[in-house]
Amino acid sequence: MKLILVRHGETYWNKERRVQGGGSDTELSEAGLKQANKLASWLKDKNIDAIISSPLKRAVSTAEAIASRHQLPVEIDAGLKEISVGELEGLSVSSLSTTFSQFLMRWWRKGGSERLPGGESLVELQERSWASIERLLAEHKDGTVVAVSHYFVILAIIFKALDLPLDYLAKFKVDPGGVSILEFEDYGPRLVAFNDTSY
Repeated sequence: MKLILVRHGETYWNKERRVQGGGSDTELSEAGLKQANKLASWLKDKNIDAIISSPLKRAVSTAEAIASRHQLPVEIDAGLKEISVGELEGLSVSSLSTTFSQFLMRWWRKGGSERLPGGESLVELQERSWASIERLLAEHKDGTVVAVSHYFVILAIIFKALDLPLDYLAKFKVDPGGVSILEFEDYGPRLVAFNDTSY
């Protein structure tokens, strides 16, 4: 299976640098809608068998733009929803208190085994998102699937596929609209593209 992992297009919260987790059902900004349409044009000639999306509006809108070029339905999968960030939801990154900032630094270093205050751990996120990927592998072994999701979900999936520890997370970045591609072969998965925004 070829898995095309797409991070949703830009939202106003991305632009404002606000924490945007699974509890924020934000919509795409004008720039995000343009990204989604450019991405859809870029993917229009690819043979795609299925398009899966997180249930959040920013992901669904991006997925619908892609689906419109392929006459395919968008399948919603709750396993691809962004990490629940609990008390951090909606906070400005620049206004995070020292305590929260220190917590986040510890959280990164511990590989996300600790839950965010009132939210999820990276380990929990990886388990639920990987269950979705395993289902896709069973249903589309020889196909190409587009999965539209979020920052932490995409990295968690890539790390699981490549057997990388979650504490490497701070060394990677996925931009809004960024495309990463995993190929699952008999010898195992490999990453053939990462955070491509060249379209």
